[in-house]
Amino acid sequence: MENVLEKQLLKVAESIEQKLDQEIQKLDELDLDSIENIREHRLQQMKKMIKQKEEWMAKGHGEYEELSDEKGFFEKSKLSPNMVLHFYKDGSTRCKIVDHHLKILCAQHLETRFVKLNVTRFPFLTERMKIRVIPTIVSIVDSISKDFIVGFTELGNCDDFSTEMLEWRLARSQVIDYKGDLLNPPDVVKSNRTMLLEKNKTIRGYIGNDSDGLDSD
Repeated sequence: MENVLEKQLLKVAESIEQKLDQEIQKLDELDLDSIENIREHRLQQMKKMIKQKEEWMAKGHGEYEELSDEKGFFEKSKLSPNMVLHFYKDGSTRCKIVDHHLKILCAQHLETRFVKLNVTRFPFLTERMKIRVIPTIVSIVDSISKDFIVGFTELGNCDDFSTEMLEWRLARSQVIDYKGDLLNPPDVVKSNRTMLLEKNKTIRGYIGNDSDGLDSD
């Protein structure tokens, strides 16, 4: 069994070493022109990204905005292909929770416009999108309502879900750019890790207590 394990570890080490050798060889083969081309390409990418962010901010992206009327919604939807709409009503505690998270996310995702709409001021849009539960978050992609987050059921069915959890759920509708794992909700992953750590602590603590007891005897 030990020999098999040693062979497997040796294969892994050889594979890693081979990949490192290949990367080193690529770097060795680069001449000054190649390095300069890479640097110039990255510089152009950065300039393009900065320009894109400036254009988004000029349109109002980066701020969590409340719209006052339906005309304003249609005008802004023409300017922003990606929009997150929060349908809310005054006095709702859960709507305030959504406000808190969206204020954070709007600054992190300049590629998307984040807005809130009071259902009493948007009767046509509320009816058209069949909003029945408050809060409801709607993802608009290319002027099409692509996804609905109704209440907190899909956010862990609790009021203390994280901003990362809402970000993950929005990302599944492709309304924001997301680098994380779309298959596994972050709050669930975090919870599982915490449970595993607590389990390990309990096991270690149990063994330690037994050892102390035996020593005392």
